[in-house]
Amino acid sequence: MSRPGRRLFLSPLPWVAASFFALLFGMPALSPLFRLAFPAVRPAVFDRASFFSLWLSHLGIVATATSMATLLGVSLAVLATRPAGRDFRSIVNALATIGQTFPPAAVLALAVPALGFGPRPTIVALFLYGLLPIIENAIAGLENVPAAVRDAASGMGLSAWQRLTAVELPLAAPAILAGVRVSVTIAIGTATIGSTVGALTLGTPIFDGLAGNKLPYVIEGAVPAALFAILADMIFARLEARLRSVPPVTHN
Repeated sequence: MSRPGRRLFLSPLPWVAASFFALLFGMPALSPLFRLAFPAVRPAVFDRASFFSLWLSHLGIVATATSMATLLGVSLAVLATRPAGRDFRSIVNALATIGQTFPPAAVLALAVPALGFGPRPTIVALFLYGLLPIIENAIAGLENVPAAVRDAASGMGLSAWQRLTAVELPLAAPAILAGVRVSVTIAIGTATIGSTVGALTLGTPIFDGLAGNKLPYVIEGAVPAALFAILADMIFARLEARLRSVPPVTHN
């Protein structure tokens, strides 16, 4: 086996990915096993929706909420680290902290009357809950850009916008991505509770199982949800490592 092939074989990422997608598509094939372990439960495998469709809906909710949180979080971090916006830094931190202080269940309860049942209250809860790690990491990344690098960029004639986009943000990208990684991992786990307000997620079998005293459904939803979070974390870890090895692009 070649060295790249050996490295891929020994890496946990492909094994976790293979296990995750095998469960998404092959859960019905495990029906005999679940019937044997839980003979009183019929059907033995959750069948109100396919697990792949549950995952697609779960992924869409997490991606929407995290994209919104990343866009706003990085924008606020840029504002808080500019000379004109430093006075707003305490306000930005306070707002982000308040957003994460509210339990997601409380946000869902407050959002349902205004937004109705479905994925929208879940997206709002995940958006608020994911802001803090993104803002904190983005501010830390931008502030850790060496002053000498900023001075060199200015000496090259770069405008403030060019310094931000070509130097500061690329150098801060690993720290920003680390915050996004935390936000995504939290969102994947937290999104499961969105099923309590009508969102279709991998938490749907879990809550159906809890409501109907059907333990197999709880297992069938919890294991893919856990693997999804682990897989996403591994992918972001690799992206973060790759970003740290890529130098910023500067203008001549």
